Amino acid sequence: MEHTDVIIRPIISEKSYVLASNDRYTFRVHPDAHKTEIRQAVESLFDVGVVDVRTLWVKPKPKRRGYTSGQTRRWKKAIVQVRAGDSIPVFQGLAELEG
Repeated sequence: MEHTDVIIRPIISEKSYVLASNDRYTFRVHPDAHKTEIRQAVESLFDVGVVDVRTLWVKPKPKRRGYTSGQTRRWKKAIVQVRAGDSIPVFQGLAELEG
């Protein structure tokens, strides 16, 4: 799997901003990607050193549209901790716009 296929997109939320201040960044990743692939993808795409990778499955939520009910899909999330002093510019630019 290519590095661009492993990392789908960054997750931008209030919780991810708090984590980003502690050098932890949140990404939506490919469902079949494991921690080693995620580490290699982040290191090569963003040129940072990765200290720790934690993965989890986000559970589906029930949704309704009229009489029809269903669920959202489950997806895989990765929280990546980088070395102290390293940063990922995608999150830094958004934090500056907010503050």
